Amino acid sequence: MSTHTREVLKVLLLCFLWYTVSSSNNVIGKMVLSEFPYPMTVTMVQLLSITVYSGPFFNMWGVRRYVDIEWKYYMKIIVPLALGKFLSSVFSHVSIWKVPVSYAHTVKATAPLFTVILARLIMKERQTTKVYLSLVPIILGVAVATLTELSFDIIGLGSALVSTMGFSLMNIFSKRVLNDTGIHHLRLLHMLGRLALFMFLPVWFCSDFWKLLYDSNVNLFGGSNYKLLLLLFCDGGLNWLQNILAFSMLSLVTPLTYAVASASKRLFVIAISLFFLGNPVTKTNIFGMSMAIMGVLAYNKAKYDMRHTTKKETLLPMTGNNIWKDKYTVPNNMPQILPARYTNGHTDSRDFLNNNRSAGGNTMLSI
Repeated sequence: MSTHTREVLKVLLLCFLWYTVSSSNNVIGKMVLSEFPYPMTVTMVQLLSITVYSGPFFNMWGVRRYVDIEWKYYMKIIVPLALGKFLSSVFSHVSIWKVPVSYAHTVKATAPLFTVILARLIMKERQTTKVYLSLVPIILGVAVATLTELSFDIIGLGSALVSTMGFSLMNIFSKRVLNDTGIHHLRLLHMLGRLALFMFLPVWFCSDFWKLLYDSNVNLFGGSNYKLLLLLFCDGGLNWLQNILAFSMLSLVTPLTYAVASASKRLFVIAISLFFLGNPVTKTNIFGMSMAIMGVLAYNKAKYDMRHTTKKETLLPMTGNNIWKDKYTVPNNMPQILPARYTNGHTDSRDFLNNNRSAGGNTMLSI
């Protein structure tokens, strides 16, 4: 078996595991919230899982440790990111609690819309006409799915939209942190999860903790409700594993392949949730869901084309009299790209990292 064939099989296996874990996580999450109406506690369990599991497992896998981050930068960027993480997670669980998983994930397909709007407001980033046009089927698909949703709930819709906007905002600033600090993305996930947990614990104690103490129907702290405890444990573990698989996929394939796989995963999650949870849907509702997912695929392709065009425009022309080429021997199979800053014949490592990422892009949490 050739090396290329082994790599393809590895990616396919990882993709299958990612789809399976994500679907299982959403189905189990819905089962938990159906008999345990405490979305903040479910969020706390997931953040606790990220904090507890990540440290030892990342050390065992050889993931490079944290980099030094200035205290001012930490308070200005990292802390708001962690705050956004737990707020987005809470609203995500509220949406799954109030509406079917299939509808919640259809609404979350609006992530590109929020990304474009927030990038324009915050980063002053303009998009191509093709990118803007790709948003139309997303909006229409979600609108059709909303109008034909049999189990519609305004709180569920609002929570799904707020969660999606929060994760989109996190993605924008997470890319900035990765570019500014060079921190490993899995270590950033661990850092945000741990910080979000410490920020969230006082809120949880003041809300769900006291309710759970006196809720005789749940009896969570009594230790007798083994089924619920097992479901919570599985939900936390699967959520952590889902993020690990998503980042592992991203490290093996191109950004466009990952984006297509991510959109396909959302379609897979919707199909599995409809099959296992038996949510009533109409043909028009399914049509709206499909239109939204196809819009996401079109958006990802349009963004890839825009990045590819931008990359070509930023390449400097290479001539036979080029000083850099004459001074240094460049192998024929290497892309001849000059870094953004080139001083005294040396490349600034952070600029090289930024150029790499601007060409390929980064994707953070899969929601």
